[in-house]
Amino acid sequence: MSEAPTSDSLNEFDAGQLAQLVAGASDEQLAQGMSEPAGRKATLDEIFRRMAEHVEPAKARGNDAVIHWMILDHPDGGHDHYEVILAEGACVVSDEPSREPRVAFKIGPVDFLRLVSGNAAGPMLFMTGKLKIEGDLMFASTMTSLFRIPRGEATAPAAGDQAAANAPAAGDHAAATAPAAGDQA
Repeated sequence: MSEAPTSDSLNEFDAGQLAQLVAGASDEQLAQGMSEPAGRKATLDEIFRRMAEHVEPAKARGNDAVIHWMILDHPDGGHDHYEVILAEGACVVSDEPSREPRVAFKIGPVDFLRLVSGNAAGPMLFMTGKLKIEGDLMFASTMTSLFRIPRGEATAPAAGDQAAANAPAAGDHAAATAPAAGDQA
């Protein structure tokens, strides 16, 4: 992770490969990769772009919602804010939120990468206070079922990630079985 990722460099990897990269990286490596503003933006933009590709239309249909994601600890202060709109089985993403959310997630960058790549469980992150949820918790608990989530199983979990390695339905974003913001990593 010596060089900041770009949209072009991230496009070279499919979602499964990115999930495996996240699985094999230490928290320190992931934090370093998210510490440079341009690389962080390219990474987050790519994750959220892929979310639209990995929505399960048949499952998402009838679950219309506006979802906000706040990725905390921006290197310049504050957070990155993305809006995901599910409507009629489709997913549209923007980094300029404009609507009131049904549910909002707040999470640090390393935990976000682990969550969306299937390398951490949303319920565990929620119970340990690493994932904050505002709004409709019942809807939040169903979000993983609306997306195809990559699997990033590495041969061994990163230090301290044994619970994530044993977690069900990788990418459970929130409460009980929280969202898995699509196939983002």
